Amino acid sequence: SVDDTKEIVSVLKERFPRAVTPRKDDICYTTTNRQEAVKRMAPACDLMIVVGSPNSSNSLRLVEVAERAGCPYAVLIQRASEIDWDMFSGIGRLGVTAGASAPEVLVDEIIDAFKGRFAAKVEIVTTAEESIAFKLPRELREMPAL
Repeated sequence: SVDDTKEIVSVLKERFPRAVTPRKDDICYTTTNRQEAVKRMAPACDLMIVVGSPNSSNSLRLVEVAERAGCPYAVLIQRASEIDWDMFSGIGRLGVTAGASAPEVLVDEIIDAFKGRFAAKVEIVTTAEESIAFKLPRELREMPAL
């Protein structure tokens, strides 16, 4: 996680004061933002769903971050069909987040599944505005229209 990285860099700097360490912006901004959002949501949630692939280190870290931040239970799922509805008995507040590469359509699918079964109220937690726009490479910008 981003927090683990900070700790490791701090220890390395202490042990090797002249070490060259990564800049803060070397960590993907979406990774940082999602982990911050999970840390903020986790203490208020009984269970956290992380939408993502089991081979995504980013998604797996979000599960860990949720548990470390105080969520009693966090689970990684890829789509709504994987939901084990039995685990939600007695759950009052559910958090849903997603790994950076998880398509938004899968998050919507999971939220819709909960709305179909429960009187779910969606509350959006925003910790940072992601307004970065990336330019297309020059070769693509200069391609003739079809």
